[in-house]
Formats: sequence, structure tokens, C-alpha cells
Amino acid sequence: MAPLHPHRAFWLIAATYMMVLFASAAPSPLYPVYQELWGFSALTLTLVFAVYVVTMLVSLLTVGSLSDHVGRRPVLAVALVLLIASMVLFVVAEDVGTLLAARALQGLATGAAMGTLTATTVDLQPSARAGSTIVGAAPAIGLASGVAVAGVLVEYAPAPRVLIYEIILGLFAALLIALLVVPETRERIGFDSRRHLAGTLAPQVRVPREVRTVFLASVPALVATWSLGGLYLSLGSSVVSRVFGVGNHGAAGAILFVFFACAAVTSLFITDRSSTIKAAYGFPALAAGVVISLAGVLIESLPFYIVGSIVAGSGWAATFLSAMDNITAATPPAMRGQVFSSVFVASYLAFSVPAVIAGIVVSHIGLRDTIIGYVGYVLAMVMIAAVFAVTVRRRAASAARNAVEVSPSQPEPACRG
Repeated sequence: MAPLHPHRAFWLIAATYMMVLFASAAPSPLYPVYQELWGFSALTLTLVFAVYVVTMLVSLLTVGSLSDHVGRRPVLAVALVLLIASMVLFVVAEDVGTLLAARALQGLATGAAMGTLTATTVDLQPSARAGSTIVGAAPAIGLASGVAVAGVLVEYAPAPRVLIYEIILGLFAALLIALLVVPETRERIGFDSRRHLAGTLAPQVRVPREVRTVFLASVPALVATWSLGGLYLSLGSSVVSRVFGVGNHGAAGAILFVFFACAAVTSLFITDRSSTIKAAYGFPALAAGVVISLAGVLIESLPFYIVGSIVAGSGWAATFLSAMDNITAATPPAMRGQVFSSVFVASYLAFSVPAVIAGIVVSHIGLRDTIIGYVGYVLAMVMIAAVFAVTVRRRAASAARNAVEVSPSQPEPACRG
């Protein structure tokens, strides 16, 4: 079977990227259904959320750089098989134990896929603009559509507890077959020894020295953006239902969709801007958006909350894209799987740890105070990210000036005559 042209393969990988994130968000609107059906506590619900993140982080920490050694396609194939198996568990789940197993397996598969998908996207990109667009928009589009579609199906479709998983299962099966014609973008170099293999699979965050400064400077931006995403996906449904009295699952999903949809649209419009311009817009928009959303919660104004979500979603995209542009530019092709897996370790720690803490704290101090604390934390991270970005930019400019000053002057041409 002849491989696809790299440009066509790029769009197939982009669809896979978004589909993996779509599946990761799809269970969120079903949590209240499970809770009502099986009668488990809020703490158990937090555990269901946490087990996904823990297993995903384990996968990112162990197999994140594997595709740099064995190729991209084998890792993606195994990840898709595991995702199909997790969807089967979701379909047959009749108790919390099976739900936990399904979410854990999905976490392992998603962790294996994310760094590899990002690396493959960059490998196959027909242009830097196209690659940046997908890397920036895929998380927003995938998460947004997963929440929205699942919410609509839960509210209006037959068999609401299983239909979404059956649809995802079929799509993953199709993508697994299509993977057969995707060209391999990373030569299989294998391992020098068993010790080399064991060292590669040992849990650790690997950031090569030449990328480390840019990576560390980008971490606060990753934390600010993904922490906010975690807030929307973990407590967003509770805010919409308990603060604004929206009981319809479809309507609640649509309200949450606004944040991620605006992030996706913004990604499309600003992808060809420099990382400096993206950051200059993203940080203020992100901060303003969360403040407006918080005001909507405090005064119980749904329009305020939606406007804040629009502004925050736009700022989310610009800030995340700025960080990813800087990291991508600094990363050699042979290290992309390793570096992008480290990016998602930082991102999903930021996505999950505050959300899990908030899920525990909310039963003690209430939803409103929890939201206030969470927003304060996000604002603090935005300010730290902005300071880091300015500091790194000034140091880079200073180093460039010094390089010009110490370079030897060009000799003047000799006069003839």
C-alpha cells in the first residue's frame, strides 16, 4: 500500500490529534449521570478524574521519547489500540470500578499518543504556519467538541451513556486503519543495549540542555493556560448548573464550549504572528477574561460569564501558541518526541493537580470561594509567565547586541592607485 503524500498525511495526523483530545473530554458531561446512577460521592468523582491524569503522566514520563527511537507509527498504533480498548470498557461499564479502569487505560493511551502526535505534526507540516495552527488549535478544538457533542448526546440521543463511546470507538478504528498509509517520519534507530532501553523507559522528564532555557521560561505560560482549562472541565459544569441554574446537559455543554471554541478560532487567526505579538495579546486577554468570568460568578450573571469565557479563551490560545512556538523553534527534530512529551507533562500536571485540589476543597469551603481561589492562582501564574517572557526576551536582545559589539569589524577595502 503506497504511503500518503506528506501533506495529506499531515491532515490525517491532525484529525487523530483532535480525536484523542475529543475522547479525553467526552466523559466529562457524563459524570453527573454516573453519579446519579451509581450514587458515588464527590470524592469518588474526583478520583475518576485523577486516575486518568495519573496514568497519563506515567505514560508521558516513560514512553514519551520512545517514538524518537522506534519511529512514530508503532507508538501511535499501540496508543490507538489501547484507546479502542478503553472505549469498550466505557461501553460495558456498570459500576465505578469499570469506569475507573476505562479512564485509567484511556490515560495511558493518551499519554503515549500526545507527545508523538505533536512530534509527527511538526515532522509532516507543509509549512510552519500550518504546524503552529494545528499544535495550537487541536487541544482547544478537541476538548471543546468533546464536551459539546457528548453533552448534546447525553441530553437528546438514545442510549446516552454509551452512544458517544461507540461513535469514538468507530472513529478510532478508522484512524488505526488509515495509519497504515501514513509515512514514517522518524528513522528507527533502536537502542544500543538493554540498559539504554531501560534508561529511556525510566520515569523522568527529559529536556535537552539546548532547549532547557526556553522550556523553563515557557512553563509558567503552560501552567497558566492548562490550569484554566482544568478549571473549566472540572468545575465548569458545577458552575453552570449551581450558580446559573442551567440544568440542560446540552446547554451546559454549549456554554463550556464557548471558552474552547474561542481558543480554536483565535488560533486560526494569529498563528502567523510572532511569538512576541502572541504573548503581548495573550497575557492581558487571559487575565482580563478570568476576572470578567469571576465577576459573572460573583454577581450570578450568565452573560458576564460567557463574555469572560470568550476573552479568556482567546487569551488562552495566544498564550499557549506563544509558548509552543518558542519551544518548537528551539527543539532539534531528533528530540521532538522527548521535548513535546515533557511539555505535556507540565501541561497536564497544571491541568489536573489544581482541579483535584479544588474538587476536594469545594466540599469544605463552597463552590464560590473555591472559584475565587482558583482564579487568584491562575492570575498569579499569568503574571509570573509575563515576567519570565519579558526577562528572557531582554536577555536574548542583550546577548544579540553583545555579539554584534564583540564581532570583528570588517576591514576597509584597500584603495587603488
